[in-house]
Amino acid sequence: MPQPDAELPEVARIAAELIRFDTSNFGGGDAKGEREAAEYVGAYLESLGLQPEYYEPIPRRTNVMARVEGRNRDKPALVVHGHLDVVPAMAGDWSVDPFAGVVRDGMLWGRGAVDMKNMNAMILTSVAEILRAGEQPERDLILAFFADEENGGVEGSALVVQNRPEWFTGATEAISEVGGYSIPVGDQRAYLLQVGEKALMWIRLIAKGRAGHGSRFHPDNAVTKLAEAVAAIGRTAWPIQLTDTTREFLDRMSALTGLPVDDPDALAATAGRAEAFLRSTLRTTTNPTVLQAGYKHNVIPERAEALVDVRVIPGQEEDVLAQLRALVGDDIELEMVVQDIGMETPFAGPLVDAMVAALERHDPGVPVIPYLLGAGTDNKALAFLGITGYGFAPLRLPADLDFTGMFHGVDERVPIDSLVFGQRVLTDLLRTY
Repeated sequence: MPQPDAELPEVARIAAELIRFDTSNFGGGDAKGEREAAEYVGAYLESLGLQPEYYEPIPRRTNVMARVEGRNRDKPALVVHGHLDVVPAMAGDWSVDPFAGVVRDGMLWGRGAVDMKNMNAMILTSVAEILRAGEQPERDLILAFFADEENGGVEGSALVVQNRPEWFTGATEAISEVGGYSIPVGDQRAYLLQVGEKALMWIRLIAKGRAGHGSRFHPDNAVTKLAEAVAAIGRTAWPIQLTDTTREFLDRMSALTGLPVDDPDALAATAGRAEAFLRSTLRTTTNPTVLQAGYKHNVIPERAEALVDVRVIPGQEEDVLAQLRALVGDDIELEMVVQDIGMETPFAGPLVDAMVAALERHDPGVPVIPYLLGAGTDNKALAFLGITGYGFAPLRLPADLDFTGMFHGVDERVPIDSLVFGQRVLTDLLRTY
């Protein structure tokens, strides 16, 4: 039976309530909007005595920010941020209503439970714990909740950074999603700390041919041309290309497992269900995701299109783009829809030390390993303001839970105990760093 909200820890209750706002983002400006979720967040911040500010550059695409004054205002401010949108969910594929925020079997289910209304709830309740105790964080915190991250942030964080840069005055570092969570490494546990992100290229392939009757001999078929190009890209096995971050990741995985560093895929395989996620961090990936062509069974269309999600090892963008053009050939038009930077930062420094120490205090003796995220976050937008971003949404997870597989997946869910753990670790970090 579903667990009533009143029996839940506050972090789980807030996460469930956030999930119940359907903030589905279909991309390309087609979104239900984040306004109601942003207003909910703003009201919560107001209840803590803070003064939230809103920025809605496009109707219903609402961003919200509040600054929390720290004890030591001589220290640079820390941005702690999340996004309020989610990818769509096909309800018929799920075993629960994806927007009901159901709690059962000790887990919170719903779209956003993993990506990333869980972290949003952890941010809110961590700040609440500090302020309700009559305390302050060590330094100023800038709490930001963005729109449109699932569309590359083009109608969210990119516009906030462009038009509201004063929100981030005095900040030099940021933390957000997809880091700080545990993975199995053989029969051990380790935490992954995200210190870099691959570059993003969302491309559209366009094939053109001659329209005609579906029964005729017709070699100039746009659908056939497109299918060949999509298959060529989708079947390309991109080689492993190591960076400073992935070399350190492999060195630390090797030290834990005793396996040699010269077989990166074998090291990734020791992480159980996280294997595919980690293998994607070691190489460029090119995944076709959408096909669009035709309008009737017996009509050959003049045009066919496909969308491809390309994630590139930082620094390889131009080379990969040239290879893609060669793969699809001259008959296919390649159009860039969204492009964003890749980035890496060293696994070192006071904030890294503080995040590692916070995990150590709450899960002693468990190693923390740096990694390069195969996807992207709103840290990329903040980088244009000179703010260095990390992924730190701490969660201690069961070894058999396919956590990384639930990003944009079906039956997305997170253990309540993991949320409570994460909120404690994040509160500890914000009190002390």
